[in-house]
Amino acid sequence: MTARPLRVILLASVRSYRNALFEQAAERLLVEVVRGEDVPLPFLKKTSAALPVDYRDLDRSSAAIVAYAREHPVGAVLGVDDSGVILAARAAKALGLPHNAPDAAEAARHKHVMRCRFRDARVLQPRFELVHAHDDAVAIARRVGYPCVIKPTTLSGSRGVMRADDARDFGERFARLRAILAVERCDEILIEEFVPGFEVALEGLLDGGQLRVLAIFDKPDPLDGPFFEETLYVTPSRLNEGTQRMIHDATRQAAAALGLSEGPIHAELRVNDRGAWLVEAAARSIGGLCSKTLRFGVGAASLEELILRQALSLPLPEKEASREASGVMMIPIPRAGILRGVEGEAEALAVPGIEGLEITARPHYPLVPLPEGDSYLGFLFARGASAASVEAALRQAHSRLRFAIVSELSVATSRPGG
Repeated sequence: MTARPLRVILLASVRSYRNALFEQAAERLLVEVVRGEDVPLPFLKKTSAALPVDYRDLDRSSAAIVAYAREHPVGAVLGVDDSGVILAARAAKALGLPHNAPDAAEAARHKHVMRCRFRDARVLQPRFELVHAHDDAVAIARRVGYPCVIKPTTLSGSRGVMRADDARDFGERFARLRAILAVERCDEILIEEFVPGFEVALEGLLDGGQLRVLAIFDKPDPLDGPFFEETLYVTPSRLNEGTQRMIHDATRQAAAALGLSEGPIHAELRVNDRGAWLVEAAARSIGGLCSKTLRFGVGAASLEELILRQALSLPLPEKEASREASGVMMIPIPRAGILRGVEGEAEALAVPGIEGLEITARPHYPLVPLPEGDSYLGFLFARGASAASVEAALRQAHSRLRFAIVSELSVATSRPGG
């Protein structure tokens, strides 16, 4: 097999937490990174970016990547987050590089298409119905079963996902989602049966359709609504071997149903006595900074390093993930307002087992909690002898953090002339 160039194009939103992690992994592997900068069409001729593309224009952007690669040969095109996976699949196909089929990448990005493919393949999932933001909410509320979950078809990070327990709830939630979608380029809404149980996440790599499970994360905090903000991820899973195998098999079936065959896959599932239900499966790796919990092989390779190695046909670590327990807390935003500051960082870092804290929210900028928001205050990381000790360390460290958040109204009235 001819060695591919050690240059990779990364496609992600400029706000993605993941860019730096992939660039660090690439530096370790001596791989050159080229970012496909998402630049809206009116500014394409005014930017100094090495590879400016417009993610909203897939044909033009794919052609731009192909033209760039003719002058600067690349070994892989990777979609780092949801914004780039479809364009990455199209560009990689045009360049003859390993890729997911573009329609498979699109199915993994669009929740209704995903649900339809799961239905056709008999993947265990909730009942669902597609409606639109302009539809009559009262009429919909009369016919759906409760409890139900309403969600947008394309947004990520649990943004806009809400539970309704009755018709009154539904009307309020529907209006709230309609307001969120008013500023988006989509008005499609999924109504889904609420599935009781606990949630897990699976991180894996697909190679020729074969699934290699890298980690199963337990989510110790219940995710029962009314909103679905994720907080704790802990691995290795404390579930028994049979349940973990069921999660593995359900994810493999989901990947096949979508047509995904290459690269990272991140699946979210709910588990109860009826089985492992697919919430969704994405053609990308885990979001935020959560991948920092994972280490692989004797060299403690990162998840991003594994993804780059596979994409460039470099050897993968022979050993699986470290069996040492690890976890992350995505620090939730408790209320809307302006972040004035953070106290207690030293106390949080002093908790045994805590190995890192990153505050990613910017001081003096607005904070928007779910369901309207799509970010966190920051991330806490822990490592220890057991999953239970890691969970306890994360909770204790979080309890020592104090966030000064003031309302935007207070800020406005405190200004001269306010």
